[in-house]
Parts: sequence; C-alpha cells; structure tokens
Amino acid sequence: MGKIIIAGLGPGNEGDMTLAVREALQSADVVVGYQYYFQFIKPFVREDCECVDTGMKKERQRAEQAFELAEQGKTVVVISSGDAGIYGMTPLIYEMQRHHAATDIEVSSLPGISAFQKAASLLGAPIGHDLCIISLSDLMTPWEVIERRIKAAATGDFVTAIYNPKSHGRYWQLYRLQELFLQERSAETPVGYVRQAGRDDEEMKITTLGAFDPEDIDMFTVVLIGNSQSYIADGHIITPRGYYREETTEGNKIGQNIMIESFQTIAKELKRQDYPLDHKWALLHAIHTTADFDMENILYTDPGAVETLFNKVRTGALKTIISDVTMVTSGIRKGALQRLGVEAKCYLSDPRVAQMAEEKGITRTQAGIRLAVEEHPDALFAFGNAPTALMELCELIRKDKAHPAGIIAAPVGFVHVRESKHMVKPFRETPKIIVEGRKGGSNLAATLCNAILCFDDAAQLKPGRDL
Repeated sequence: MGKIIIAGLGPGNEGDMTLAVREALQSADVVVGYQYYFQFIKPFVREDCECVDTGMKKERQRAEQAFELAEQGKTVVVISSGDAGIYGMTPLIYEMQRHHAATDIEVSSLPGISAFQKAASLLGAPIGHDLCIISLSDLMTPWEVIERRIKAAATGDFVTAIYNPKSHGRYWQLYRLQELFLQERSAETPVGYVRQAGRDDEEMKITTLGAFDPEDIDMFTVVLIGNSQSYIADGHIITPRGYYREETTEGNKIGQNIMIESFQTIAKELKRQDYPLDHKWALLHAIHTTADFDMENILYTDPGAVETLFNKVRTGALKTIISDVTMVTSGIRKGALQRLGVEAKCYLSDPRVAQMAEEKGITRTQAGIRLAVEEHPDALFAFGNAPTALMELCELIRKDKAHPAGIIAAPVGFVHVRESKHMVKPFRETPKIIVEGRKGGSNLAATLCNAILCFDDAAQLKPGRDL
C-alpha cells in the first residue's frame, strides 16, 4: 500500500512554503488537487509526477481518487492552499480513512501558513491575543449556526478572522456580520483585510468596523477584526498581549497604582472607545466604584459638564459642594478638597433641619437643601440618596432661589427616583451628571465629585493622586 500526505501550500508564494511540504512534493508519485494550485508547486515536483485535477468543489471526488491511487502503492500528495487542516482537505481525508476498506494506507498531514496568518503579518500584529476563525460559507453549515458563532465571537471579544466572506451568490452575509459586530463592538474597532495574500496581486487595507465596506471584499480576501484592545498605529493593527505597559507607576502610592491599573482595565473593556474625554473620565469613575458596566448605558453627562465644573473649581468660581446625605461628603476625597480649596457640606445634621422638617411637614433632606440654598445657592449639588431632596432643588431653581454651578443627580431607589432625574433635565444652562433610572447611591455621587476634582489627570489616565 502507498500513502497519502495532505500538504498545506501556504498562501501561494515559494517563500511561504515549508521545507517539509517541499520535500513531500519531491517524493510524490501523484499530486491531487484543484488545478489553480498546480502553478505554485511546479518547481518542486519531479518530471514523472502525475498531477490530477478534480475540479473546483470536487473535494470528495478528490479524496476518493487519492485513496484509489494510494491503493496502487503510490505516494499521493493532496494539496490545499494555506493550512490544509483549516477549511481544507485534511478533515475529509481522515474521515474517509475511517470508512475505507484499505485501512492500512498511511495518512499524514503537513501544516502550512494559513491565509489569516499571512494576512495578519502584513497588517502588523492583529492576532496577538485570543482569536477565532469563522467561515461565512453556508454550503456545509446552516446560516443559523454561522450567525450563532458570529454573535459568540463578537460578545466574547475575540479577534476574528473571516474566511469565505463573499461570493457571487453569497453577497449579504458579510453585511450581516458587520451589523452583529457593531451591536457589541465600537465602530472604531480596527478592521484589516488582505486580498490574494502572498501572491502577485496582493492588496491590503486597514479601516474601522464602522467604516468597513463589504463591497471591497471578494472570495480571495481574508478579513481580520480586532478586539476591544486592538488599535491602529503607524499603518498597522496591534492587538496587545499585555507584556508592554505604556503607563508606568513608579513613585505612586500602592492605592493609586491599583486604581490606575483598574482604570486601564475598565477602559479596555468599554464597548465604545470614542467617548469624549470628560464623559469617559466620569464613566471610568462610576464603573470603578460599582463594577457595573451598565453605567455605559445609564450615565448621562451634559457635553463638557465635567470639564466645565473642573474649570470653575480651578478658577475659584466653585468653592462649595452640597450633598443630600453625609455619606456623599464622606466619599469625596479630602486631599482633593484641600488641594483645591473646596468645602464639602451636608446640612442633614444641622439643628435647624429637624425643626424645619417638622414645621413644614417635609423630609429632613428637603429641609437640608432649603437651608443649603439659602447659604450657598451657587454650589455644586450632589445627590446620592434622596430623590425628594433633588426634587426640592428643582423647585427652588424654578423659583429663582437657586443657581447651582452644577448638579450630580444619582439618588437610588424605587419611589420618585426616575421622576426626580427627569425634573433636572430641563435646566439646560446648568451642567449636569445624571445616573438614569433606579440606580445610583452615595458612593456614585461621591465618585462623580472626585472625577470633577481630578479632571486634570484624565488625559494621562492617572487617577487617585489624592488617595
């Protein structure tokens, strides 16, 4: 009996073909494959070697013929482009061997450089972390299964290589893949594609998921989609593994180092990477405090709100922060307050509050806000607990008794909470930070105050200097 060697030719140029594959071709009595690939092996086969072409989409006939020739005692090399084990002939040959009468035929496989590997090397370093490969061909796999795998890849944040992205009859699937990825990934996610990788008419392009145009793609193209950490630099796509840390933490306190690393982790895991800096800074603080990435959906900031309020602090125009409960003031960093000359106050423990609440038939937090407005009508007001206090401030603004420098609206609960936050929104001239819906809390209100006080650290992504 002869033997069958399944050989991956690589992308198609001589330099990318392995030595083992070259030696196998030189030993072959017969080479079986699609005729298009014979041009790549001419320098390596003997003159007496027979080349058998079974035609395109004739993989099963190709495999059967290989076994027939091996049964005649011949050394048969079955060729595939790239790596024969990736959407190539290797699985079919091994499956057929299990059911073939001549079970003593020796079968072996030799790897080749896959198209996605070649494409990746041309694009830079896009596959530096966990990755998957998906074929969009539904000839053998139902589209429902393919779509499920696409969703899993997008949700799992895998670098994703796309094979068989498009053909004359398969024109819409790549558009659907883009749609599904955009549901989970930022539009700024790097995308690179290479046509005829490693061949004479090689073409390459780097773009983003949002700008990517499926019309540029054909069946000879491999598409690579980066993950949430991938970025474009100097005409290359880079997906970091984590060996290189751009930010150094030498000289920082242990607590600050932990916070810096946490912020770096959060920033990488955000679904969007294109947030304005002042919104992103508040968002990072909110997620760091809560470990809740739903903040991406519910944290609202007026455009430039964080930067505007920081500038008021920096210039001395904002000197007081008023909170609804003492837990908020307790969470505002004392070092930042001292450094910037800002006072954080809560009137809840003021002896006048209980008396006013009883006399007026209002909550103590409402009474606290009334007193605060009398003495500090232009303060930054931060609410983390009491929706009634926030509603009280809104009424006082409407009566022209309060002119807040800004409002942080983050009360938590189930009664009047949503409504209180809606009441704030019409005050368009007042910079606002709002945690939408039921979520909130004193810790959130405090951390959003801290985000304002240390906004000058945002560009360097170095939080926590006042810890």
